[in-house]
Amino acid sequence: MTSTDVRKDAEDSGPSGYAAARLRLLTEGARSGPPRRAALAELTDDWLAGLFTGGAGELRGVSLVAVGGYGRGELSPRSDLDLLLLHDGADPAAVAALADRLWYPVWDLGLALDHSVRTPAEARRTAAEDLKVQLGLLDARHLAGDLGVTAGLRTAVLADWRNQAPKRLPELQELCAERAERQGELQYLLEPDLKEARGGLRDATALRAVAASWLADAPREGLDDARRRLLDVRDALHLTTGRATDRLSLQEQDQVAAELDLLDADTLLRQVYEAARVISYASDVTWREVGRVLRSRSVRPRLRAMLGGGKPAAERSPLAEGVVEQDGEVVLARAARPDRDPVLPLRAAAAAAQAGLPLSLHAVRRLAGTVRPLPTPWPAEAREQLVTLLGSGRPTVEVWEALEAEGLISRLLPDWERVRCRPQRNAVHVWTVDRHLIETAVRASEFTRRVSRPDLLLVAALLHDIGKGWPGDHSVAGEIIARDVAARIGFDRADTAVLSTLVRHHLLLVETATRRDLDDPATLRLVADAVGTQSTLELLHALTEADALATGPAAWSSWRGSLVADLVRRVSAVLAGEAPEEPEPAAATAEQERLALEAAATGGPVLALRAQTEPPAEEPSGEPEPLGVELVIAVPDQPGVLPAVAGVLAMHRLTVRTAELRALDLPDGVDGSVLLLAWRVAAEYGSLPQAARLRADLVRALDGSLDIAGRLAERDAAYPRRRGVVAPPPRVTVHPAASRLATVIEVRAQDAPGLLFRIGRALEDAAVRVRSAHVSTLGANAVDAFYVTGPEGAPLPGGEATSVARKLEEMLRG
Repeated sequence: MTSTDVRKDAEDSGPSGYAAARLRLLTEGARSGPPRRAALAELTDDWLAGLFTGGAGELRGVSLVAVGGYGRGELSPRSDLDLLLLHDGADPAAVAALADRLWYPVWDLGLALDHSVRTPAEARRTAAEDLKVQLGLLDARHLAGDLGVTAGLRTAVLADWRNQAPKRLPELQELCAERAERQGELQYLLEPDLKEARGGLRDATALRAVAASWLADAPREGLDDARRRLLDVRDALHLTTGRATDRLSLQEQDQVAAELDLLDADTLLRQVYEAARVISYASDVTWREVGRVLRSRSVRPRLRAMLGGGKPAAERSPLAEGVVEQDGEVVLARAARPDRDPVLPLRAAAAAAQAGLPLSLHAVRRLAGTVRPLPTPWPAEAREQLVTLLGSGRPTVEVWEALEAEGLISRLLPDWERVRCRPQRNAVHVWTVDRHLIETAVRASEFTRRVSRPDLLLVAALLHDIGKGWPGDHSVAGEIIARDVAARIGFDRADTAVLSTLVRHHLLLVETATRRDLDDPATLRLVADAVGTQSTLELLHALTEADALATGPAAWSSWRGSLVADLVRRVSAVLAGEAPEEPEPAAATAEQERLALEAAATGGPVLALRAQTEPPAEEPSGEPEPLGVELVIAVPDQPGVLPAVAGVLAMHRLTVRTAELRALDLPDGVDGSVLLLAWRVAAEYGSLPQAARLRADLVRALDGSLDIAGRLAERDAAYPRRRGVVAPPPRVTVHPAASRLATVIEVRAQDAPGLLFRIGRALEDAAVRVRSAHVSTLGANAVDAFYVTGPEGAPLPGGEATSVARKLEEMLRG
């Protein structure tokens, strides 16, 4: 069906004909994107014009005007109709009757309507008071009626906007900043708001308003395509959900991707992020230019008066060879020759970051257009300038983004292209892969005084997740890429080996410290063998902390930091030639020993609850970070302790953040053995239960009179969990070399109420004894390690261990 046919149906059939024509237009698979938006706007124009003509009669000096997105001719399937009924003071009763003839048919069709009735003077006065109204009027478009009234308003509104720009543009910039603070950055969010988030459609509209002021203009290259892409995604979102929503929720991303004929949801997010990045960068450049122009306007009249007229030349301060500062930006010197100086992009970037200044758009584009490729391997100066850039702290981010916006990063480091704008579907991560790498370098710059080779630390920070652009284990893939990149940028063979080791094992310390028994000599030897030298261990320690801090607030705490530091200390001793001693029973604190003795004397469980906090990690004046509650339980050694404790906690809606379980030897003269459980828990909601109530339920769980499985099943049936994003399947693995004294079984699964209870019960059913447990939760992911033995206290044979792991995995999948 052609556009002419659609319009004819609408004209012939009135509102119902318009509705049918609109539906056909929206379901035509061949027509999407800008053509469909334009056709929908045209169809709506014709329908509204018909309503206006039929209701206006002899009324003069009245027009119907589309404003905002509708004024731009960009109607998404569920967009509001933004309409202004403009009149020159005509008969109020006749104007009101006409308004009813226009608004009620729109409402009858269930379309969202934003409407107003004003004279030109009222419209201008409202615009002067309300910036959002003025922005909408900048896109005013005549639909029907007196064209002269509409044209007069458009001319007046544009003149007002240009005259008031020095006052209104800072107000608009503040509005954009507040919205960004509230909604976040579109290019990093897993469930972004396509309109309101920074880099979204509202920012694109703001850039149009700046251009209309004639005060400054946005860099136009790629901007229209970026805006079109976000509009296309919003169209598909409206069609798949049937709602007027701008939030791209996780559960809708696959459907939206299919509507747009994209491979998958990750491809969709990557395109959204790329578009948002273009708009965000254009916004940064534009608002910087607005500030420069406004400062210049406020200073020049005084300078001209002092100097007797004339325009003073901008001061240029040298920063590096071929690089100067001018008017608050870093630009190329007049004598700079990018075509003969391949190191110039890195030199300019390093100088800008060190000075805390932005790279000018003109300079970056000139470099991108004329600079020659660096030779392989890079000259020493290029490598040094890269290290300087990475070590400049927070200013590195803005400078790096400027280089990336013009494609210079991918030309310097071709492997960067595979991680650029790549989403990370993990609640722990707050950044895309590429931004996380830069954030890690920023964090690592704070630790350069802790290591003997800060250059290797900074480059390792930049490359540690570079393998995430490839299938398989990103650490394994990253090791290969890091070796290639290190050689290409000029590191010698020894340094290249260190960098590849750091990338390969960048998760080793934190995973070992939180999931392995540090008293086991095999644990320390494995880490020492992987690291090899004291200097590499030193670098890996700093990289581990920088990586975790750059990941997100859930990835690092003083508790994790202390565990990693303890592991590093022990491994350092091994590397120094001190053989790890055979483990001895861990010393109990005075409180733990008291609880253990009481448990042995009473023959039942004894527990204590104590609130925990940790000192602020970065701001000395900050408040302590709440860690939840420390729960210490002493129980006479017996079967079923782990599932019993985990089940009782799940019943009371207590989330287990960390858990340690170990046997505790009693003092001489006291018979028996006691299991000590030191756990950190937090209430899902509400207040914590009383310790006495927990103990009573634990007694019943241990003697079998409390049906934990049944109680949890009843609760799940009464309050089913909402289905959100589909989590990856659980994975259970055996690590045979991780300990000489026990078999280490590691479980990775989606965290859920009762998970630890189910695991503990499955291990009990397998007739294995849990010697110790190391439980940690990162966001929605549980990563638990269990040191288990057979009934006789020996590690499980290989086949039996594999069988236990397989059955445990099957149980978790079921």
